[in-house]
Amino acid sequence: MSHLFWLDQKRLNRIKHMFPKPRGVARADDRKVLSGIIHVIRNGLRWRDAPSDYGPHKTLYNRWARWSQMGVFVRILTELAAQGDETGTLMIDATHLKTHRTAFSMGLKKGGVDASLAAPRVA
Repeated sequence: MSHLFWLDQKRLNRIKHMFPKPRGVARADDRKVLSGIIHVIRNGLRWRDAPSDYGPHKTLYNRWARWSQMGVFVRILTELAAQGDETGTLMIDATHLKTHRTAFSMGLKKGGVDASLAAPRVA
């Protein structure tokens, strides 16, 4: 079983009508690119760490940035939420905190060691 996420055709057909119409040059496969965007966001990856199965990472980022600015993802999520049975509010929190290795010593005196954390001295 692959660790990659692939949007199935049934789900893609539910949201395809909300995609912007292509202008001029044919764009990359919507299913592949959208699956790549979901994979990156779901796994908290950097764009450049996206598996090559989804195509170039630059394409994934450009499509995500352009469609986000155009409100495509907001429309998709709004419509999918309206089709659901739940009427409550769903909130997604993607908070990520990272502490620097020196943050532990912030409450200590300069150059000293907190006596409560130090090992007891044996005489």
